[in-house]
Amino acid sequence: MGEWFPLDTAAGPVRAWFAQPTTRPRGAVILLQEIFGVNAHIRAVADGFARDGLVVIAPSLFDPVQPQVELGYGEEDFARGRELVASLGMERALQVVDAAARRLRESGHRPGVVGYCWGGSLAFLANTRLGLPAVSYYGARSVPFLAEPVRAPMLFHFGGKDSSIPPEDIQRHRDAQPGAQVFVYPEAGHAFNRDVDPHHFHAGSAVLARRRTLDFLLEHTS
Repeated sequence: MGEWFPLDTAAGPVRAWFAQPTTRPRGAVILLQEIFGVNAHIRAVADGFARDGLVVIAPSLFDPVQPQVELGYGEEDFARGRELVASLGMERALQVVDAAARRLRESGHRPGVVGYCWGGSLAFLANTRLGLPAVSYYGARSVPFLAEPVRAPMLFHFGGKDSSIPPEDIQRHRDAQPGAQVFVYPEAGHAFNRDVDPHHFHAGSAVLARRRTLDFLLEHTS
């Protein structure tokens, strides 16, 4: 359904996966990857949101440091993804998000953001620093930034069995961001939305979280 297109950003040129509905758009979203790049899974998630009526841009966030990254889920790829995150840094990543938001606005849309894992923490910062309505899935890197006030509606999803985000960290989100929606899925671990990964995927939690996410996006970006 989607296709690649070039996106000019302050961090340099990147490619982005662009997916749009076949009917009149109901909203718009910037989809932010895990540390594995805009791989087949992320493209499928983008296409799914497009089928539900959203215009979607999923920028290849690592392009400023290494173009066309698509990693798997093994240990070596995980290590490489962490290296790329560190090399890119949050500021350049946000420059890419800002360019995607500008592109959507120029096309007449009100963008929101959805991010997964590292992208989930980036989605939170896209809210506090860029003023975009945002949904964060299991963003373990958000804790150091929780003092930043949100500037738009905010929704967090967490797995109750996620060892990277213990209950005390989830409570920190509630305490620091009392206006945000915080949902915990007791039977889910980290990356419970990643349906191509049987070690992490939890179908019931993923379906419920996606329904809540879609409702949020339709309310705040349409």
